[in-house]
Amino acid sequence: MWFWFSLPKPLFKSPTSYVIEADNGELLSASIAKDGQWRFPLNDTVPDKFIKCITTFEDKRFFYHPGVDPFSFTRAVIQNIKNKKVVSGGSTLTMQVIRLSRNKKRTFYQKVIEIILAFRLELTFSKKEILSLYAANAPFGSNVVGLDAAAWRYFGRNAKQLSWAETATLAVLPNAPSLVHPGKNREILLSKRNSLLEKLFQEKIIDKNTKDLAELEPIPLEPVSLPTNAPHLLNRFKADFNDKDFKSTRIKTTLKANLQLNVSSILKRYHQQFKANGINNAAALVLDVKTGNTLAYVGNVYEPSDPEMESHVDMIGALRSPGSTLKPLLYASMMTDGFLLPNTLIADVPTQIGGYTPQNYDLGYDGAVPASKALSRSLNIPAVKMLQKYKYERFYSQLKKVGIHSLTNPPDFYGLSIILGGCEVSIWELAGAYASIARSLNHYSQHPNQYDPADYHEPNYIKQKIQKKENLEKSSVADYGSLYYTFIAMQEVMRPGEELLWEQFSSSKKIAWKTGTSFGFRDGWAIGLTPDFVVCVWVGNADGEGRPNLTGIQTAAPILFDIFDLLPEKREFTIPYKNLVKTDVCKISGFRAGEYCKKKTTYMPLTALKTEICPYHQLIHLDHSQKYQVTSACESPELMVHKSWFVLPPSMEYYYKVRNRDYQTLPPISPNCINESDNLRTMELIYPKNNALVYIPLEIDGQRGKVIFNAAHRNQKSKIYWSIDNEYITTTQDFHQIAVSPKAGKHTLTLVDDEGNRLVQIFTVLDKIKKSVK
Repeated sequence: MWFWFSLPKPLFKSPTSYVIEADNGELLSASIAKDGQWRFPLNDTVPDKFIKCITTFEDKRFFYHPGVDPFSFTRAVIQNIKNKKVVSGGSTLTMQVIRLSRNKKRTFYQKVIEIILAFRLELTFSKKEILSLYAANAPFGSNVVGLDAAAWRYFGRNAKQLSWAETATLAVLPNAPSLVHPGKNREILLSKRNSLLEKLFQEKIIDKNTKDLAELEPIPLEPVSLPTNAPHLLNRFKADFNDKDFKSTRIKTTLKANLQLNVSSILKRYHQQFKANGINNAAALVLDVKTGNTLAYVGNVYEPSDPEMESHVDMIGALRSPGSTLKPLLYASMMTDGFLLPNTLIADVPTQIGGYTPQNYDLGYDGAVPASKALSRSLNIPAVKMLQKYKYERFYSQLKKVGIHSLTNPPDFYGLSIILGGCEVSIWELAGAYASIARSLNHYSQHPNQYDPADYHEPNYIKQKIQKKENLEKSSVADYGSLYYTFIAMQEVMRPGEELLWEQFSSSKKIAWKTGTSFGFRDGWAIGLTPDFVVCVWVGNADGEGRPNLTGIQTAAPILFDIFDLLPEKREFTIPYKNLVKTDVCKISGFRAGEYCKKKTTYMPLTALKTEICPYHQLIHLDHSQKYQVTSACESPELMVHKSWFVLPPSMEYYYKVRNRDYQTLPPISPNCINESDNLRTMELIYPKNNALVYIPLEIDGQRGKVIFNAAHRNQKSKIYWSIDNEYITTTQDFHQIAVSPKAGKHTLTLVDDEGNRLVQIFTVLDKIKKSVK
């Protein structure tokens, strides 16, 4: 019983280095073990060259003896007696494995124990496994333990790639590991290596030419640095080790070695430009859509010699403001839930919602803009208007479903600002979410009327076989039709005033992409996807410092497209016809067509029939000259001319007609019907809106500043008379804008036009010190 249970389990308890390899087994990065040794975990496969070298040098009858070689043991005893000292140990490789595992002082008693345990080891371990144990735990000089670590430390290559000379050098080292010291004992090591090569030749393992050439190869001068091609993923693996119950500190990842190196090179190249603007950090993640596997993981530009760069920080896992990169997810969600069609007009006018005032990137307004254009141009105000309609609580839930789990606060904490980057996400989560929705659309051809919830999962970096069980459902976070139209809109990304930049990316028309810039120019984002790949790029400073021109379009987008150029040819998403329905759509407004619209029939997502009918086309009544609007109270119905007319609310019309010269304003009301015009909306306040909170800052000289009030009137020639708290202020014509400085408190603003139309609204001026009024 003692004999059977005498072998410790596990045999070796020493800490091992954390090691990550590419999917082809190439070493990416490794860290030193906790005890300060370079000791790689056990490798089941020992190179054939090393097996032949080590058995020839240490134990030529290894494959035939039961753990102890009686011939070698007898010879060693005789030699030691003759020389009156220990000149030969007679230990087999099996006995050396036992000695390495016990780490005891060598005495006669310990030698006997080693012999017994060697017999025991041979009973349950194969010769191949014993060689693996030896190769993983033998000392190779300095703080290097194990064949794998030694191959990289002394030759900078995998043990399988070593020459006969290099393998022979490593085979003789465990016998006297102190030989490897820069500048010391070179001749002894060279002699031992060449002696082994001669034995290999005599045993007919290598031929004479191989031996002669091998003897000409130099021995290593000093240890070399191990690769640091994925240092941030190595740290992620360390952090995940305990939580994910890994069996070994060595893993084979899903990374493509060449792609990893090339992406790192691209980031370093751009980093040279960014440093001039005080931008120190950049990161990129490349995912395979089909599996979610990570193909490239560059957590930062790695410059450990410069601590100010903070290059050790893994920005792929860091939480940062995503800027506008969540807008496509809102667009897809609203289409899925029947809130809009791809080109539905969205208001783009000065907006204040509960004290929150979003601004477009270019500080301009379109009045009204198709939802797809609002997305491709990344307009902020339409995005906030869309979220206001969809409700941020519902969108918060959608983000959780697609994999954005960093939203740890309740929805009210983020509010409407969540769509403009008023939250924090990581590259890992964001890229994973886009890979999930792309994966879902890719499965349309397999099950066009059903969805697989397993399509939505976080990225993976460990190479493993995944057994997938389909559990199809009739609905999903986003339907196929909505996803397809979202990706089409993302293929048209462009920014006002930056059209020249688009020319640089003309080869990327099949890529759906989106940029993002956080408040204060702290983060520049770019995310792009095809049916096969997702690439996410972040540029900024790890400490959160903002810099001028740190925008997604200027910093991250060029990197994004350089990375896509490394990837295989890009195919397009399949049009999900079975999940589209023919729908009559209003040509101008993009809404579902009403009876007064000019219609076009096109394929829309299945939820199109739930969307709102166009509210902007209405039937107007004109007199026989068609120059004036009339009503039945002032014109006989048989004399009227009825026409369909595209009519926007005054505030939207005010900006829309500037950008759309073909927009036709409503004809004026007939003088005969002037008293009947109360039912016609002719005047609107652009700012402030009813019940708005207004804060007036102090000027540089300490004096109270002024706030700009703006109104729109359908009749460009009309005059508007402005009053605050029934006190007349001024009169405007053509351009209805005034600058005022009301006192803190609640006020009533009254507008009256020259036709007697009145508009009354309430606003509150916040106290300049307390910034609040009870």
